[in-house]
Amino acid sequence: MRPSGAAAATLAAGPGQALARLRIGQMDCPTEETLIRKKLGNLDGVHALDFNLMQRILTVVHAEGALDRIIAAIKSLDMTPEPLAQGEAGHPGAPAPAAQRVNWWLIGGAGVLAALSEFSHFAGGPLALTAALAVAAILACGVTTYRKGWIAVRNGNLNINALMSIAVTGAVLIGQWPEAAMVMFLFNVAELIEARSLDRARNAVRGLLDLAPETATVRQADGTWIEAPAAALQPGDMVRVRPGERIAADGIIVSGSSAVDQSPITGESLPVEKAQDDPVFAATVNTAGSFEYRVTAAAGNTTLARIIHAVEQAQGARAPTQRFIDRFSRIYTPAVVGIAVLVAVLPPLLWGQPWFDAIYRALALLIIACPCALVISTPVSIVSGLTAASRRGILVKGGVYLEEGRNLKWLALDKTGTLTHGKPVQTDMQDWDAPGQARHPAALIAASLAARSDHPVSLAVANAAREAGSALLDVDAFTALPGRGVSAQLDGVTYRLGNRRLMRELGVSSDKLEARLDELESQGKSAIALTDGSRVLALAAVADTVKPTSAQAVADLHSLGVRTLMLTGDNTPTARAIAQQVGIDEARGDQLPEDKLAAIESKLAPGARVGMVGDGINDAPALARADIGFAMGAAGTGTAIETADVALMDDDLRKIGTFLRLSRATHRVLVQNIVLALGIKAVFLALAMTGNATLWMAVFADVGASLLVVANGLRLLRAAPAHG
Repeated sequence: MRPSGAAAATLAAGPGQALARLRIGQMDCPTEETLIRKKLGNLDGVHALDFNLMQRILTVVHAEGALDRIIAAIKSLDMTPEPLAQGEAGHPGAPAPAAQRVNWWLIGGAGVLAALSEFSHFAGGPLALTAALAVAAILACGVTTYRKGWIAVRNGNLNINALMSIAVTGAVLIGQWPEAAMVMFLFNVAELIEARSLDRARNAVRGLLDLAPETATVRQADGTWIEAPAAALQPGDMVRVRPGERIAADGIIVSGSSAVDQSPITGESLPVEKAQDDPVFAATVNTAGSFEYRVTAAAGNTTLARIIHAVEQAQGARAPTQRFIDRFSRIYTPAVVGIAVLVAVLPPLLWGQPWFDAIYRALALLIIACPCALVISTPVSIVSGLTAASRRGILVKGGVYLEEGRNLKWLALDKTGTLTHGKPVQTDMQDWDAPGQARHPAALIAASLAARSDHPVSLAVANAAREAGSALLDVDAFTALPGRGVSAQLDGVTYRLGNRRLMRELGVSSDKLEARLDELESQGKSAIALTDGSRVLALAAVADTVKPTSAQAVADLHSLGVRTLMLTGDNTPTARAIAQQVGIDEARGDQLPEDKLAAIESKLAPGARVGMVGDGINDAPALARADIGFAMGAAGTGTAIETADVALMDDDLRKIGTFLRLSRATHRVLVQNIVLALGIKAVFLALAMTGNATLWMAVFADVGASLLVVANGLRLLRAAPAHG
C-alpha cells in the first residue's frame, strides 16, 4: 500500500468537535512540544494534537466550547497562543513575541561577568568576589531558563531548561561558581544561535510568499489606470504589466506580448514567450515587453498560493524517519536521566567515590541528556528538501514522498502529454496517384476537406496547410463518415478523406497502399488517404510528436537505476514505436484505466517503489495505486496540485530525475544528522560517565550537536541537484 502523506496526516473534526490552529511563538523545538503535549494530553475535551514546529503551529481537535480552556492551559506554560483563522497561513517568518525577544546587552553583560568570575578564580581572588560575579552572571542571562525549567518540573517534564537549571544549581552547591556562570551563558548563546538557524528554514517558505508584489496597475471602470493592492485583485480585473515588473496574480493575456521568467513557479531556467490568450502566473517576472492581462484567480487562490499551502501542509506531516525519532526520544531522555541519578548515587554508596565527583558527572550527564539535536535534525532536513524542490518547480506533497523517492524502481508513464506534446501534427503528405492535369493539388484538396472536420487527425492536416500559407478551398455537401472519415464536393467531384477502412469499402485500396499504411503505422503515425472514388490521390500521416526532452529524461532515469514502462490507450504498434524512439524499457498499448491499474500492481514488490506519471485526472486509478503519483504540467491546475503526490509545475519530464537526486541527497543528510546527533551524545556520555567531561563540554555536546545538524540540513537549500 502507498504511504500516507500530508493529506492523510491532516486532522479533521468529527461530530460535536471543532478544529483550532494556534500559532505559538515560543514553540521552537521538541522541548516545548513535549511540555504542551503533556499539559493538554490529560485535559478534558482535547481529542487530538498535531505539532508543526517549523511553523510554530499547534492543531487541536477539541470538544466544542473547550478552546478557552486549551488556551488558558497553554498560557500557564508561559506561552502566548494566537488562534489562526481558517485557511490563514502560519507565516513562519513572523517576528517572535515581545517577551521572547533577546536583550543582547544583558546577554553580553552576563558573558563579561562570567569571564570576570573565571579570571578571579584563576587569579586566586576572594571566593566571595568569584561567587558574586558568578551569581550576577547567572541572574543576568539565566532567569528565563530557570522560569522555563520550573514550569517544566511543575508539569512533570524534564526538558533541557529543567536539566540545565538543575545542573547549574548543582554546580553552585558544590562550589563550581565560575563554571556554573559560564555554562549558563554559553547555553543561552547557543540557544539563540540555534533559534536563528531554525528561522532560516522557516523563512525559506516565507520567501516564496514574498515573491508576489504588493501592488498592481489596475484599470478602473472609467478606463484610467491606478496602483492598487495586489491582495484586492479579483477575477475579471484588468492589470497592466511593465517591463521588469512581477506579475501580481494569475491571469490570461488580453493584449501585448513579452517573455516571462516563470522560474519561481515552474523552475524553468529560460524566460517563456507569452502572447494573447497565454496564461501568466503570480510572482513571475515580465522581462521585456508590456502587456495587459485579465485576472483569473484572487490573491489567495493563485498557483503560488496553492504551492505555499501545499508546502506548508507537507511540512506538517511526519516523515517515516521523523516518526521513528519521535518514538525513540520518548525512551531516550528518561533512560539517560535515570543513568544520571545512578551515577550520582551508586559510586559513593558502593565504592566510596567522593560525592563531589559523582554529582559533577551526573550534572554533565543531565545536560547531555536532552534529545533536541536528534529530534530537530529530521524536520529541518525535510523542510529544506521540500523548499529546494519547490524552488525548482517540483511540488512534493509530503516528507514521506521525499524520503521514499530514492527507492523508486519502476516508473510508469502515460504517453499523451507526458512523453509527447499531446497535440497531433502532420508528419507526411505525399501525392499517390493524382493526375498531373488536376485543377487543384491533391494536398490542398485534402486539407480543405480536413478543415471542415473537428477530428484531431483532420485538424492537424488542415493546420499544416494553413501554416504553409495555403488558401483553403470552399467545399460543398460536407458529410462526416463516423469511424471512417469525411466526404465533400469540389468542382462537382465528390472526394472522400479517411482511414484504411474507408479505402477498402470504396474498393480503392491496393497492396502497395496497404504496405505504405502499415509502414506509417509501425512508426506510430495515424494515416489517412484522399480519394475521388476511383483512385487514391494523396496520403497523409499525423503523429503526436515526442518532446525533445523525453529521451534525455528516460536516459537519466535509467542512469539512476529506474526502469520505465509506458501505458497508453493508443494502439500497440504506436506504443512500441514511441517507446523505441525515447528508450522506454516496456510499452503496453490499448490500455483502459483498469488495465493501467493492473499494470501498476504487477510491478509492485516489497521494498521497491513504483511511480506513475499522468495528468492527475484521467489516470486517477493508476496514480492512486502507485507509491508516488507524479502530475505533469500542474502550473495553474488546482486539481493536479491537490491530487498528486509530486506535481511537476511545467511539462519537463527531466525533473523526475531531479526529484530522485534530491530524495537521495535528503536521505544522506538525514542519516548524517542522526549519526552526528547520536555519535556526539554517545562520545560525551562515555566521557561524562568516566569523569572526563566538564560541564562546558556537556553544553557543547548538547547545543553544538543541534547546531551541526541544523547547518547540515540547511545545505539542501543551496545544493539541490539539477537534472541530467
